[in-house]
Amino acid sequence: MGSASIEPQRLVVSFAPPRDFVTTLKSDLKETFFPDDPFQQFRNEKPSRRLKKALQYFIPIFEWLPKYNFHLFRYDLLAGITITSLAIPQGISYARLASLPPIIGLYSSFVPPLIYAVFGNSKHLAVGTVAACSLFLQSTISDVVSPNDDPALYLRLIFTSTFITGIFQTALGFLRLGILVDFLSHSTITGFMGGTAIIICLQQLKGIFGLLHFTTKTDVISVIHAIFKNRKEWRWESIVVGVTFLCFLQVTTYVRKKKPKLFWVSAIAPMVTVVVGCLFAYFTHADDHGIQIVGHLKKGINPSSIGLLNFDSKYLATVIKAGLVTGLIALAEGIAIGRSFAIMQNEQVDGNKEMIAFGFMNIVGSFTSCYLTTGPFSKTAVNFNSGCKTAMSNIVMAVSMALTLLFLASLFSHTPLVALSAIIMSAMLGLIKYEEAYHLYKVDKFDFIICMAAFFGVAFISMEVGLMISVGFSLIRALLYVARPASCKLGKVPNSTIYRDTEQYPDSADLKGILVLQLGSPIYFANSTYIRERILRWIREEQAVSNFEGSILEHVLLDLTGVTSIDITGIETLIEVRRTLLANDIKMAIINPRIKVMEKMIASKFIDIIGKEYVFLSIDDATEACRFSLQRPKPNGNCSLEDSSTTVV
Repeated sequence: MGSASIEPQRLVVSFAPPRDFVTTLKSDLKETFFPDDPFQQFRNEKPSRRLKKALQYFIPIFEWLPKYNFHLFRYDLLAGITITSLAIPQGISYARLASLPPIIGLYSSFVPPLIYAVFGNSKHLAVGTVAACSLFLQSTISDVVSPNDDPALYLRLIFTSTFITGIFQTALGFLRLGILVDFLSHSTITGFMGGTAIIICLQQLKGIFGLLHFTTKTDVISVIHAIFKNRKEWRWESIVVGVTFLCFLQVTTYVRKKKPKLFWVSAIAPMVTVVVGCLFAYFTHADDHGIQIVGHLKKGINPSSIGLLNFDSKYLATVIKAGLVTGLIALAEGIAIGRSFAIMQNEQVDGNKEMIAFGFMNIVGSFTSCYLTTGPFSKTAVNFNSGCKTAMSNIVMAVSMALTLLFLASLFSHTPLVALSAIIMSAMLGLIKYEEAYHLYKVDKFDFIICMAAFFGVAFISMEVGLMISVGFSLIRALLYVARPASCKLGKVPNSTIYRDTEQYPDSADLKGILVLQLGSPIYFANSTYIRERILRWIREEQAVSNFEGSILEHVLLDLTGVTSIDITGIETLIEVRRTLLANDIKMAIINPRIKVMEKMIASKFIDIIGKEYVFLSIDDATEACRFSLQRPKPNGNCSLEDSSTTVV
């Protein structure tokens, strides 16, 4: 008496009609531009409440200011005064780095922080100028206008570039195109900042050695050549003072690392350096001994510069290039820093709001004699460690800077340039992250290559070329992920219903007569040929094993759980694979196609070609159906899944 096989019951597979074009388009646009669903908070609200929430969403100061109190202000006051002590020497130093009048650096710490306090989304970000963008502006704009020969035109182009940056950043924020910033990967930023730090440190040797003549190029070889070419100008007095200040600053940095509670020692060190330098230069008449000083600083708050913007076609291409590149770098740095400190407090920072805030503060800044600003790491770290609670700390810094501009600016006219060089060098040494580069090498060699491409490209060629090379490598890697997607053979984990990669889990069991393959990426024209060849290779390898063991491969199951989308070329590829398998008496089935994939398969009639009975909801469901067909008598030598119990909708 023969035993009868019990037909397995299949789970329900949805074959719902494809959604209409408008519904699909709305879904795609939402996932592309609004993945965080910012309008959810406006649903089911009265019109008056919607208006209030809209104001709070687009102008964040309306959200936190009504709940503000004196208790919070005490913390923000201390933090604001502390970051002002850092903003004054950094503002003067970075303005010199950009070949701008030192007063412009102070102006840039007055108006932009006020704008950011209104529109910014981060509680901890402190606004100011940054070294990398300062140097890039200098190296780019000086290619068409010399800051020494025509300083007025040079300054106008800097303001215009800042305006272009603001327009670009605001547009990215409103159009929610933050995805562009994502192309500057962590590896790229690490290498770019390290390479920039190297060339900035080398350029500061001009101030340390007291040189009068120097190169306008930024690469390492040109800078070192200029230093030794002008060795007759070296002044030992300047070298002694510079090394002394640099050692002092590095000691305070070491103290901060060893005892984080003493962060304020490092925070006020640049201001101490400037004050001591001013007193030293004033009482010793240092400028008579070869130690150069800043010179006259005009009192008063920012004058209007809206009439100074220059859109002359002769310079426009260079100005746009400088504005776009520095805008992208400033966004990547500022948003990454804001998010990193927000995470420490279990908070979120909206990148698109930050773009709009950065854009507004640079647009207004270009109208008020400021150059490009963002959220520098050093100042933000000091702001965070000082206990800031809201963006009010930026307002405190702006007010403190206004008072400095009105009453104290002239006191800094005796600041030695060598002191500013020491401040910049000390700050830049902290941007060379050796441990991070080594970590990249240990974890991912390709990420390390991307990092080194940016580092050496910036250091030995130029900043823009180094950035382009690194981004190019990043894009190549992304294209490789698309063109050569991952796939694997699945086996059943013992004593479970779980199927996993047989390479990762060697103990997982192969299924006799059945090959389960998992595809882990969208199937597009760019990778369809590779996917077809890879599937056929898996089959050839499995057939060789089956022949050796005396069994026959009869079923190939494709797990499409990880396939988020497919195009017509991908569908044609699956049809070709099925045709090839049928020619070898092998049945093909698909498992768990996602909604977008299923809609394309239904619309293209692929489901009709393969048959609904060959579509399964789970791997276990599919393998049970295959086992049932393998156990059935096959009078014609062919196996079929068509007779297994099927439920479809």
